[in-house]
Amino acid sequence: MPTPPEPASHDVGEGMAISELSRRARVSVPTIKFYIREGLLPAGRVTSRTTAVYGAAHLSRLRLVRSLVELGGMSLAEARGVLAVIDDGGRDGHAVVRSALHALGPHAAAAPTEQAEATLADTDALVAGLGWRVAADAPSRRTLADALLALRELYGPVPADVLLPYATAAAALAADELTRRPPAQDVGEQVEWAVTGTIVFERVFAAWRRLAHEHLAQQPMEQPSKRPTR
Repeated sequence: MPTPPEPASHDVGEGMAISELSRRARVSVPTIKFYIREGLLPAGRVTSRTTAVYGAAHLSRLRLVRSLVELGGMSLAEARGVLAVIDDGGRDGHAVVRSALHALGPHAAAAPTEQAEATLADTDALVAGLGWRVAADAPSRRTLADALLALRELYGPVPADVLLPYATAAAALAADELTRRPPAQDVGEQVEWAVTGTIVFERVFAAWRRLAHEHLAQQPMEQPSKRPTR
């Protein structure tokens, strides 16, 4: 089992070499230098012509950048935008986390068709009926509609409420995940947890679902009951 990264702590101090920063964050030295050049990570404190040292703030920011870019798959521009919102401090933590989750995508590759728009209206009505407060620009609204559209293209006029059991499961899982959220000291930590938690737990759910299908496929199928004869 891989060793998890060491938690950021106040004992890091301000005298950490880039090799130590790399080891603690599990990010290669060339990648760290790349992030510095791209403005995603502040430069270290210069101690000589060829040496700089880094502190706890660098370690925390580097882990956040890694979450956004490597795990979240964000472009450098998207990650830079999320970091700018965090550093600005003018928005509450919930708004920043929402922006980070939206940046995870997926992003529309083409203009939606008339059929896709009609399907989006159906899934939006489903979400509204559940009483969920979802932003109008949430990318997952389109993801949900695309999934329903794919079902309709394969099987005909599938009603939108076929998606309701998944909403029920998702709400229960999300509520459980929030109870496991570690206490965040700042907005950056909240964003890191939201991004990594979303990515990891989505994989966990997909894995369990496939395992469940494999398990159930081996069970004897129930035969439909015969209708009584007159």
